Amino acid sequence: MIVECLTDNRNRTAPEIRHLFKTCSLGQPGSMAFFFDRWGVVEATHADAARDAETDAIEAGAQNVEPLEAEEVPAGHKGARFLVETKDLAAVSAALAKAGWKILASEFRFLAKNPVELPEAPRKEVADFLNALDDHDDVHRVYAALK
Repeated sequence: MIVECLTDNRNRTAPEIRHLFKTCSLGQPGSMAFFFDRWGVVEATHADAARDAETDAIEAGAQNVEPLEAEEVPAGHKGARFLVETKDLAAVSAALAKAGWKILASEFRFLAKNPVELPEAPRKEVADFLNALDDHDDVHRVYAALK
């Protein structure tokens, strides 16, 4: 997991987050960045449901494209998530907008290199832990290497 925090008092936030990790018996805090890659992510929809997202991705300079979840896409539209090199995020976003894509999100994210399937037994504990992190006022984002 990677936890991003936005705080005005690092001396308060760091021990609070450390305490949350200690209450969860699944692991210890430490550097886990090598399990993740930092990507630019552009999520967008297009009014033409037959639009070829892969062609637009290649022309815009994206590295990969995958479909958006059905609930994120309005009826009759096509949705796609474009993965780009971090240095190319602004240029790819502009190229996709020019091609008629409506940009929903254009940001940097950590994506897990090898997401793992969580066994049934610890799922409740992990869900409670993730909810506790999400409820913390200073936590901005949580990235987990889970399917």
